Amino acid sequence: MLTFLFYLFIGIVAIQLFYYVAVFGKFAFVHCPKTNPKKIPISVIVCAKNEEENVVKFVPLLAEQDYPDFEIILIDDASSDSTLDIFEEFEKKYTNVRLVKVVNNEAFWGNKKFALTLGIKAAKKEYLLFTDADCYPTSKNWIKEMSSNFTAQKTIVLGYGAYEKIAGSFLNKLIRFETLMTAVNYFSWAKMGRPYMGVGRNMAYKKEEFFNVNGFIDHMKIRSGDDDLFINQAAKGSNTTICCSPESFTYSQPKTTFKEWFIQKRRHITTASHYKSFDKMQLSIFHFSQVLFFILPILLLVFQFQWIIVTSLIGFRYLFAWMSLGFSAGKLKEKDVMYWFPILEIVLLFTQMNIFITNIVAKPVHWK
Repeated sequence: MLTFLFYLFIGIVAIQLFYYVAVFGKFAFVHCPKTNPKKIPISVIVCAKNEEENVVKFVPLLAEQDYPDFEIILIDDASSDSTLDIFEEFEKKYTNVRLVKVVNNEAFWGNKKFALTLGIKAAKKEYLLFTDADCYPTSKNWIKEMSSNFTAQKTIVLGYGAYEKIAGSFLNKLIRFETLMTAVNYFSWAKMGRPYMGVGRNMAYKKEEFFNVNGFIDHMKIRSGDDDLFINQAAKGSNTTICCSPESFTYSQPKTTFKEWFIQKRRHITTASHYKSFDKMQLSIFHFSQVLFFILPILLLVFQFQWIIVTSLIGFRYLFAWMSLGFSAGKLKEKDVMYWFPILEIVLLFTQMNIFITNIVAKPVHWK
């Protein structure tokens, strides 16, 4: 039995090395390509529901972008606070701001995808750039950097949506480590020619891509997934690229309690079960191999079975994982989380297992 577990552990380490070197290395060990600025017309789309505090701070930052031809589509999704009033003031103040008012209807009540669909249809520009109401760009060149990646062939651009740093907070490091891991995954697979998701905090696509797949119609009843499910359906290796320039990042304010973050991640994870078969398979293999990587060596070391080889394999895996994620973290300005890598990885793994089990018992509530 121990011999079987030993060879199984060797296989698990091989799988982990495949991901960290062959897959994640496509992003980690390759320079982000330099692009030439373009002046294509852009519609920046922001959907908000009860976000009065955030939109007051962040919409002006969008309006101050250094770009020659862009409009801002502000979508108020039937807010019950002052969000609509603030948007109306912005529409008066900025000549390139246009407002879309969404009224609740019985068929699509509380569905962000319905609100976004109205905003996309209202956009006058052919290229769309998305962010959330609680996000802000890291520089005035955000639109310039993201739009520079569009070409005649590349009509979907995946960006990085980061979270603000909170000094001395372990939860904040955990949130940013999870965000880093997610980004490394979808950036790397996009570089491999198998894009499978993006984040609505920072992504762009040509309007025709939306209509080519009939918008969100195939997953309209799934409340989440206006970003990742759409990309999973519409993106291909031939039409998708990434943008990892630091000036293209957006930032959001992270959750400050574990309970709030846990609920947020429960919502996000539910959409993965609707991915394409290959994408579900590769994600499952990676996460399952992570679990076994921690369980198997404990069993082998307890019985001191081939302990020298086992500990060597553990160290070998950690070396390449640290290198791969370390280079990626440097590109995404998240180097500080790598100092805590082994601890964060274990905590995140057990948190994800907890979320998976909790979601089986009770389905989370979506949007707002």
